[in-house]
Amino acid sequence: MYLILSVVQVFLSVLLIFLVLMHSGKDSGLSGAFGVGTGAGPFGGGSLVERNLNYWTVAVAILFTINIIVLLRI
Repeated sequence: MYLILSVVQVFLSVLLIFLVLMHSGKDSGLSGAFGVGTGAGPFGGGSLVERNLNYWTVAVAILFTINIIVLLRI
């Protein structure tokens, strides 16, 4: 069980790093290289892709945290 959760933890770590790097910052970050989005929409909410990227990043971060807690309890 510990081995499976450890492998999942490594996968979640890599995925979370990738998702964070995809966010556009002041200089457009890596997301500009992949064409994710370049600016905010008319209401300041950003594009649909960037909003979905935010949801995925939060979801993976929550899974990452839960997995760490479970690994510490084992």
